[in-house]
Amino acid sequence: MRRIILAFMLALVMAAITGGTAFAGFASAKPNGDVVHPGQSIQKAINAASPGDTIVVLGGVHRESVLIKKGGISLRGVDAVIKPPAKPTSSCGASGFCVQADNVSISGFTVRNFKDFGIVAFGAKNAKFVHNRAFNNGEYGITAFSSTGTKILSNLTSGSDEAGIYVGDSPHADATVAANETYDNEFGILVRNALHGKIVANQVHNNCLGMVFLADAPGPAGAFDVSGNEVANNTRACRATEESPRVSGVGMVLLGARGMEIRGNHIIHNVPSGPTAFSGGIVVSKVPGGTAPTNNTVVGNTILRNKPDILWDKSGSGNRLTLNNCKTSKPGSLCKG
Repeated sequence: MRRIILAFMLALVMAAITGGTAFAGFASAKPNGDVVHPGQSIQKAINAASPGDTIVVLGGVHRESVLIKKGGISLRGVDAVIKPPAKPTSSCGASGFCVQADNVSISGFTVRNFKDFGIVAFGAKNAKFVHNRAFNNGEYGITAFSSTGTKILSNLTSGSDEAGIYVGDSPHADATVAANETYDNEFGILVRNALHGKIVANQVHNNCLGMVFLADAPGPAGAFDVSGNEVANNTRACRATEESPRVSGVGMVLLGARGMEIRGNHIIHNVPSGPTAFSGGIVVSKVPGGTAPTNNTVVGNTILRNKPDILWDKSGSGNRLTLNNCKTSKPGSLCKG
């Protein structure tokens, strides 16, 4: 029954966010545009396009880094795969798609094996990344830097050396991350140096850390509504470095975050697979040597079979952790009411 409810919730979320057009296919695409066939260049089609054009990429493996600096361009992939060229050709470095314009949409692509990012927005407004697959990219699968209004919807990301999905460097991010599945990454979803947004109805599993909200790197992080997500089985061990200890078994961590609303999530069986500096279903903590968490609300979540379910270092002020379905906590009173 819960799977049916979750599926219904995903449908409602997607309809609300996209106006019911996210999966309408090419019938809704504007007639002006171009078709790129296997063996042809996506970049050349973009260079020749005008704002408002839709470019359809049909099948095949396209070995290129694609830079989009024209606003209003829509890219639609049909069984199209993007892989690195022999030499990087984009000013964004070794990335699959790089968006540096407003109101750009990318959907339906598989993006693999790029050294930096699968899909990235730099300084963009209202970029929309829908129903893509980003596999085995070196840093982030799908990411937005210094951007506002980014929508990352119904994508699959896996095998990223850092985060499957990342939102950062945006004091007014207003980002929406919804209905994605992200697994087998260092971090499933990472928000750093960014404020304001929604993270809704995602499946985050089998990562080292499920969701991370990190302040002081270098600025504040928080003011995100996080609801209806499944955060489960994040048991992998993170890579230990001189700067960071080994960590394993964390569902969701608020490190110095502020103004977070964490409600209605299922955070299940996030347990360490080996030695770890800390673990827990939800961890609320001060940044080591830095900012303390403030004014965060963690209410009405199911947080079970973690070690422990809730871990709070008692730092900060205005934090409300109550009325969650959980069994174990540090300190020990957090699951009682």
